[in-house]
Amino acid sequence: MTTLYGIKNCDTVKKARRWLDDHDIDYRFHDFRVDGVNDKQLARWTKLLGWETLLNRRGTTWRGLDETRRSQISDARSAIEAMCAQPALIKRPVLEIDNTVHVGFKPEDYATLLN
Repeated sequence: MTTLYGIKNCDTVKKARRWLDDHDIDYRFHDFRVDGVNDKQLARWTKLLGWETLLNRRGTTWRGLDETRRSQISDARSAIEAMCAQPALIKRPVLEIDNTVHVGFKPEDYATLLN
């Protein structure tokens, strides 16, 4: 089963969804804001990818955190806690295919992963 995780109004998620639709890839979309995310799932992704890869430090949510809060996110546990509390801190999109996980969207990467 292929699942695309993200936030529906995120431009990069929109591009990924469009690519999947254009290539007739069957997938389920999981919106972090609507469907939520849990610590077990984030812990699994963190184990596979590393918390630094999963944590979005470029977005407005990260920039909106005060410096003290940002400095407290210093390991997997604290990153998972922060991402559970504010799913917009998760780098998007997250593509899960069976037991593999890929973060971000590049058409050439999706072509390799899904063909």
